Amino acid sequence: MKKFRVAFEGLTKAFFDRSVQIQLALGGLAVAAGAVLQLTLIEWMLVVVCIGTVIAAEILNTCIERLADFVQPHQDPAIKVIKDMASAAVLVLSIMALVIGVLIGLNHLI
Repeated sequence: MKKFRVAFEGLTKAFFDRSVQIQLALGGLAVAAGAVLQLTLIEWMLVVVCIGTVIAAEILNTCIERLADFVQPHQDPAIKVIKDMASAAVLVLSIMALVIGVLIGLNHLI
């Protein structure tokens, strides 16, 4: 039970991070668009997986950035590469989610 409490504490802290808030807002827009388009169950499942994956990746990216800043508070080229790559992972997942969302949307609009 303690592990769940700790996880929910981490989730609560993540919700106050600006980058996570942006992803949550974009996820909310995706849900609103899905409601308007009246998605099927399978489409909703894809949307939920995409939203959850991007938000989880953003939380992990934020953790990596904070840990890197803690370990090396001064600018370091090696730390920059690590932070840039973690950010790139979020970008790749975000693009994937966008493509899936566009494909689902076009399927309903055409």
